[in-house]
Amino acid sequence: MNVRTIAIIPARGGSKRIPRKNIKEFAGKPMIAHSIGTALESGLFDRVIVSTDSDEIAEVARAWGAEVPFLRPAELANDITGTDAVLLHGIHASEKLYGPVGLACCIYATVPLLRAEYLHEGLKLLQQSGAASSFAVATFPYPIFRALRINERDQLQLQWPEYAETRSQDLPEVFLDAGQFYRVYAQQFKAVPYTLHNAVPVRLPRWAVQDIDTPEDWEVAENLFHALELRQWHPT
Repeated sequence: MNVRTIAIIPARGGSKRIPRKNIKEFAGKPMIAHSIGTALESGLFDRVIVSTDSDEIAEVARAWGAEVPFLRPAELANDITGTDAVLLHGIHASEKLYGPVGLACCIYATVPLLRAEYLHEGLKLLQQSGAASSFAVATFPYPIFRALRINERDQLQLQWPEYAETRSQDLPEVFLDAGQFYRVYAQQFKAVPYTLHNAVPVRLPRWAVQDIDTPEDWEVAENLFHALELRQWHPT
């Protein structure tokens, strides 16, 4: 069987700052269930695969409709392993089981604000651009060139003093990694396993982007999620 398009959802066990983060209940269901549900809802993928080293996460993922046809090796399930390495492993492991992969999309396990329409936009931009990957980004909510740092004397100073007199509207526009999804042409990615290689941006609204690394992040994300639910049912 030839699998043309797959979603890989990385979800290792052993989260330290938020214990069991990937399967902790978020808005009534396990966190990872939101990512799985959005991937399935999009209708874009032949298979939605969770890459994990945890039997517990695997069980939850299967219960919510994902496949877990392999477990991730321990050397790719530590605190320092990057997403690119996990995605590459997922492509190779999938191809051993199912045959050649055309497109692969890495979707994070902790993105409850992700919408299927963003995944569709990422595919459209990739196909239209001729790029090797599409990469979800958002603008910073403040001018980062106004950033301050605390020096060795415990005093504040500008991180980039050369921009001290530059008007905010004249500062360069910069973007942050939205940490939601990346789509790649599998064969190109195997040759150059770097999601930012020849990447086209998928611009997401700021309110759809929230890192979830601390309990405070979690609370902010839940508030955003519920606000968006209200907006959906009671649009202005």
